[in-house]
Amino acid sequence: MRNQLNSDLFDPRTEMDSDYLRGASASDGDFGFAFNDSNFSDRLLLIEIMGGPPGCRPDGEGCTSIADWARHRKRRREDIKKENVLDLSLCPEEQILNGNQPDMDDGVGCENQDEEAVAMVEETLSGDEDANSNDSNWSMDCSTILRVKTLHISSPILAAKSPFFYKLFSNGMRESEQRHVTLRINASEEAALMELLNFMYSNNLSVTTAPALLDVLMAADKFEVASCMRYCSRLLRNLPMTPESALLYLDLPSSVLMAEAVQPLTDAAKQYLAARYKDMTKFQEEVMTLPLAGIEAILFSDDLQIASEDAVYDFVLKWARAHYPKLEDRREVLGSRLARFIRFPYMTCRKLKKVLTCNDFDHDVSSKLVLEALFFKAEAPHRQRSLAAEESATLSRRFVERAYKYRPVKVVEFELPRQQCVVYLDLKKEECANLFPSGRVYSQAFHLGGQGFFLSAHCNMDQQSSFHCFGLFLGMQEKGSVSFTVDYEFAARSKPTEEFVSKYKGNYTFTGGKAVGYRNLFAIPWTSFMAEDSLYFINGFLHLRAELTIRH
Repeated sequence: MRNQLNSDLFDPRTEMDSDYLRGASASDGDFGFAFNDSNFSDRLLLIEIMGGPPGCRPDGEGCTSIADWARHRKRRREDIKKENVLDLSLCPEEQILNGNQPDMDDGVGCENQDEEAVAMVEETLSGDEDANSNDSNWSMDCSTILRVKTLHISSPILAAKSPFFYKLFSNGMRESEQRHVTLRINASEEAALMELLNFMYSNNLSVTTAPALLDVLMAADKFEVASCMRYCSRLLRNLPMTPESALLYLDLPSSVLMAEAVQPLTDAAKQYLAARYKDMTKFQEEVMTLPLAGIEAILFSDDLQIASEDAVYDFVLKWARAHYPKLEDRREVLGSRLARFIRFPYMTCRKLKKVLTCNDFDHDVSSKLVLEALFFKAEAPHRQRSLAAEESATLSRRFVERAYKYRPVKVVEFELPRQQCVVYLDLKKEECANLFPSGRVYSQAFHLGGQGFFLSAHCNMDQQSSFHCFGLFLGMQEKGSVSFTVDYEFAARSKPTEEFVSKYKGNYTFTGGKAVGYRNLFAIPWTSFMAEDSLYFINGFLHLRAELTIRH
């Protein structure tokens, strides 16, 4: 039983079971009846409520939305910074307890918990330390004590829920031996702390709005009550998500405990942003204003509906230049944060050449990225799929193909004896199925003789309009009045040999914007083409090839 009650303290992850997601583990029970009851308490908790700066209030008080909460929190952080320049020598030399304990992320180790407790109990923060502390500001200041609230508490219940209270009650100092324990907080944190203390007994909260839940979440983070953090996280996750709330959840303090307990909430925020901005072209101006965390969430998605990875690269550069005008800062954020979200192996070779000469990237970084991309392109298809499968389970997904609007192609170019290129386009069976009854899918552009071309696969009616069938077309991008004649041949891999079999040959004099092809490439109805025993799908892929030769 003792280990179960202390599971909050020793490993927050141990309580992530289905029972615990309903609030707290069943073994904790409901001790709400004992809250502030002298019959079931062994200590008195004196909460000294300090007067804050004019207008200071809880972040959630008076806030009707996440946006209000975020704006007030930002103002309060600015007020805190201003307060930190005051002369702290006016404060008493010894304080009973400072709730603004150092975070694990701030370099305070946990090897000697007693020493850490001493620092929390007896030391007064210097200006620098206060400036670097958690912005929820559970701090002592030199303001007037407005009032003192007295609560009867059970030290075993609080210690079982919180490492903060466990250390306070077991550090061997006078505070662990005397019956009275004092906390000194700002008036702005009073409501959230009372909700938190009540939760530690009852495993429930009375607040339900997002601003109030965020206040309690910040308090639970500061006092290390992981169970309450997970409870707040679940309630917030069940509320309607907005771009403002999603970005706020990604901007919560990143202490070790917070990251562990609120991971489901931050994951939900990332998924919301990725889904909302899936088609980036519809929200270009809005996406350009998003902060770094929002951009990372969007770029991580496999379902990003964008023309090609070249377009992803162009967008990232545009965003980075707008948000990081200094070259040094831009290189840092591109190299350490954003480059891993660009899937360089799916960029065209023409664009990869530009990456090598792009000044926004450190040369060593860009060289490594391009080299890795080229090695991937040179791999056999089965090896590429294997690499993508291995990456899909990791945070890095650089080898995983997105759902591009324009499908990637492989191109082999020849200059002699004639200008010629061989283009390979692979389509998944699901992609082909989605074309019915009148859809089309385009390839990324490829070049021959300095001119851009593309392939397009269609589901269309045959020449007599009697049935649907699969068509393949070759088009030239509209660019000036250039025209020249091209010999072309379409082929597809076919069972049982799985070799490429020629399906259609022809020649055409192209001008900008024109296309040529065959409405029924396989000379069979759509149903036969898509059937389980189709000759043309090999391991779920349709493999197409187009050979283009300039006729002089």
